Amino acid sequence: MANMYDRRRAWKWAFLLVSVLMVILFLYVSNDLVKDMSEQERGRMEIWAQATKQLATAPVFSTDGAGGMSSGDIDFLLGIIEDNRNIPVLLVDDSDNILQYRNFRLPEPIDSLMPYNLSGKNRAFLDDKLAALKNTRNHIEINIDDHTVQHLYYEDSTLLKRISYYPYIQLAVMAIFVAIVYFAVMSTKKAEQNKVWVGLSKETAHQLGTPISSLMAWVQMLEASGVDKEIVGDMDKDVQRLSVIADRFSKIGSKPEMQLAFLSESVEKGLEYMRARISSGVKLTISLPDDDCGVNLCLPLFEWVLENLTKNAVDAMQGKGRLDVTVDHDRQKAYIDVTDTGKGIARKDFKTVFNPGYTTKKRGWGLGLTLAKRIIEEYHGGKIYVKSSEVGVGTTFRIELPAVNP
Repeated sequence: MANMYDRRRAWKWAFLLVSVLMVILFLYVSNDLVKDMSEQERGRMEIWAQATKQLATAPVFSTDGAGGMSSGDIDFLLGIIEDNRNIPVLLVDDSDNILQYRNFRLPEPIDSLMPYNLSGKNRAFLDDKLAALKNTRNHIEINIDDHTVQHLYYEDSTLLKRISYYPYIQLAVMAIFVAIVYFAVMSTKKAEQNKVWVGLSKETAHQLGTPISSLMAWVQMLEASGVDKEIVGDMDKDVQRLSVIADRFSKIGSKPEMQLAFLSESVEKGLEYMRARISSGVKLTISLPDDDCGVNLCLPLFEWVLENLTKNAVDAMQGKGRLDVTVDHDRQKAYIDVTDTGKGIARKDFKTVFNPGYTTKKRGWGLGLTLAKRIIEEYHGGKIYVKSSEVGVGTTFRIELPAVNP
């Protein structure tokens, strides 16, 4: 089962890698498209600059067109200039005096008779635009003659700006969509798992009920028949143990009955059953605080958690080592640490060990820690996690429970 989670983790990383590569490819194609459009707009601005230069250097012509450009040529050049309706441009001289501007949304209305008589907010607005454009590559120098140079600055068109933003907007939308789908799938999966857990637990409790009742009756009959009391007593203990197990399963899926209990006393009672059944090669020690603390517990389920942690620790030590259970508390929380000297857990598996089916044993369903997590976190409002672990040295599991102080 552990390999299953390793494969799942590998698939997650592979999926993440493929997603990143797709994002990089998508951004590359989009940026390449933006670059092509930017070059096209620069080409248009170079034509615009040439038209401006020719108009500025055109000789004065007579009415018959002799000695200069014809009216048709001038109309053509003016048409090139007027055709730019979406790229904001600024034409300035060497002293940064604005000679011409187009396609800017000025903050104040302009005088249609004197459009270049700028003042107030409009002048400040265009000066700010000019200062910003000087820090970009959107600049074309126009050499009118040996002594006159004009400078054309232009912004990217609205369409180009939208296209340049579009890939990032689309990626954000995709990320949100994937996140929603992921959480929806995980919520559905978790709900289905919960139904399976509850159904399995209830059915197990139901199936155990009949044979346990029968065994109880047989114990009474054996006792009445004069069978050795010690034998009957041992059988009765095992039957009572089965009854406790069935009761635990019956509580899964329904709100358990909580009662105020002393933590140290509950821990000692929960480990009492395991103390007599663990290998003699395992030394079990319990460290309790000087003052006890109150907690709200469902005792049968809490004892089940302690038994699961103890069994896992003994299995990890292969029947030989040291098992320390330490109880402590502060004003807000109570703590139970279960520390073994077993084979340890790799850091990458600290969370995976609580997944259903995870186990390193040849036999086992890998459900003990999953049930423990559900009991502590969902029923008791606490936390259970791997506090520390080192491969070949040992592991410490910690349970945190809300403390009840008088």
